[in-house]
Order: sequence, then C-alpha cells, then structure tokens
Amino acid sequence: MPVNKNALIRYKTIDNCLRNPYRRWTVEDLVDACSDALYDFEGIRRGVSLRTIQGDLQMMRSDKLGYNAPIEVYDHKYYRYADRNYSIMNLPLSHNDIETMTEAVNLLRQFEDFDHFSEMTDVVSRLQDNLAVARGKKKIVDFERNSDLKGLRYLNPLYNHIARRQTIRVEYQSFSARHPYTYTVYPHLLKEYRNRWFLFCTTTKGMLFNFALDRILSIQPEPDVPYKDNPDFDPDTYFDDLIGVTKWGNPTEITFWASREQAFYIATKPIHPSQTIIQDKTKDGSKVFSVRVEPNWEFFSLMLGFGPGVRIISPKSVVREMKRKTKEAALLYDAPFPEPSDIKGEASSQTKPSQG
Repeated sequence: MPVNKNALIRYKTIDNCLRNPYRRWTVEDLVDACSDALYDFEGIRRGVSLRTIQGDLQMMRSDKLGYNAPIEVYDHKYYRYADRNYSIMNLPLSHNDIETMTEAVNLLRQFEDFDHFSEMTDVVSRLQDNLAVARGKKKIVDFERNSDLKGLRYLNPLYNHIARRQTIRVEYQSFSARHPYTYTVYPHLLKEYRNRWFLFCTTTKGMLFNFALDRILSIQPEPDVPYKDNPDFDPDTYFDDLIGVTKWGNPTEITFWASREQAFYIATKPIHPSQTIIQDKTKDGSKVFSVRVEPNWEFFSLMLGFGPGVRIISPKSVVREMKRKTKEAALLYDAPFPEPSDIKGEASSQTKPSQG
C-alpha cells in the first residue's frame, strides 16, 4: 500500500512519542506533536485532525503496512507501546524492500564521481554490504567495529536523551578514580573516535565534560531538572583544532619531520585537515609537515605511534614533552623484565579473592 510523505511523518512522530516512557500521551497530545512535526518538516500550518490521528493509530496497529504496532490505552485515555522495545523503525526488511533498496543503492553508485557524493560513499558502502548479507551473500567490505566494547548498550538511550533534550544522571568511574562519581548533566553529543564512543555533556555547574561510554556504570533520567544548552559548545566547530576528543588549551602550530617511509603515509593520509607540507624536496625523500592542533594526549599518542619515523621540530614545549615520553618508553626496555613464570604468579596473587 503506497503511503504519502505526510503520513510517514505522522507515523514516525507517533512512534517517537509512544517510545518515550517519561511522558503520558493522550490522543490530543499526539495531534499536537504531529501538527508540530508537519510544520517543522513541510511547513504545513493547518495542523492535523483528531480523526486523522485516530486513523493513523488504527493503521499502525494493523498489518496493512506490516507494523502490527502493540499500541495500548491505559488509564482510559493515555497511549503507549505495550512492548517498551518496540519501534516501527526496527521492523525487518521484506524481500521486496531489499530488492528496492538494492536498486536504489546501485543507482546512487552511479554518482560517485560527483563532489556532493563524497560524504555519502561510506554510508552507501555500508548499505550495500548489509543488503548483500540480507540477501544471503558473503560480505565484500568489512568495516572496523568492536561489538564487545563496554558501554555500547548506552548508545541508544543516550541518543534518545539528547534528541529529547532530557537531563540525565550519570554514574561514572574514570580509569584513575578509585570510586565512581555521580553527575547530573545535560547531554549534547555522541562522538566516536578510533572505534570508542564518548558523550559530551555539561554539568549543572556549567562544566563541559566528555565521558567514555565504556566507563559509564549507569544512566538515569532527571525529569525534575530542566535541560539547558551550552552556548560555548558547538559540535560543528569544537573539533576543528583537535585530534581526538580531549581539549586542554589553545591550538598551536606544530612542525614535524617525517622519514621517507612515513612521509608517504602521512602525505596520503593526513593526521589533521590543517596539515600542510612545508619542506618537500629533500635528497633522502623525507618531508617536513605542519599542523595547527592542540598538543593533547591523542596527538602525542599518534606521534609516538610513528616511532623513529617522526620527529617534532617546534614549538619547544611540544618537543620537550615528546622527548620526555620517548625517554620513558626507552627506559622500559632498558630495565630488566620479570620472567614469564614470575608474571603468571604475580597475576594469580593479584586476582585471588581476599579472605574474610
């Protein structure tokens, strides 16, 4: 059955409402929510009638669109999903859906040479790979992921809290902390870096934090604390001068030398969008690069990863810090290391449960 765009907007809006357990929804509330959505997305001002929403609820409950939504009425006037995990967005694709999407992906592939397509190539590749799996074919592309990473179960709840602008309470324990701490925060952004997820949020005292999801112990909504934006945090510009997610101070111009082998790699895969080559034509094939970034933990970690193939030239403060870190690394190899039997015994004693 063909469904027009306005109806799809209403179905998705109703779905978002009924998935929100922190509010009680009457049919009049659903009318208002759908009217607002149609105005926001389509500029339609006339609103939606009560009869239309009642028809939408019946349509979503039915099998006509394949939804079979478990919509129930409680306390004689409020609507919700009987299954808290249900969403019309979670429905499996039919064979016809898969074939239709495959044709659409193949059509999009014809536009790869256009500049506007560059930001979509990764998305289309993922779609193409997932559709191949859905059709029973082997994977062609394998994307980096870590399904065992702790904290991934918080991704969807945090996404919903951000979308609904809800204040939350986070129990968090950093690697260096002996005990967890609880923070009341306004969540703003989920950020992925090197296959690890971070939550950027503002505390009620106005401090901007980023929490690694694998160090979060629990999250709970705080319905009694009104949500607040952070005018100093703009996701579109916040990371312009960063490698990674850690912001310490101000960005600075950093120059570094790279050996011939590393120079080829760095030139073809810049470590930052600001990267430029300031010295190229050398007899040994090495190059000197420049980047404007904050010298944060992720920057030094990246530089150390290049080993002896990279040397920072300026500024002096960054050179000193890099020199200190490389000296510490060298000392690890100069000092004697315990025999494997000693390591095993030491580990066993550390993991043995305490008595009494």
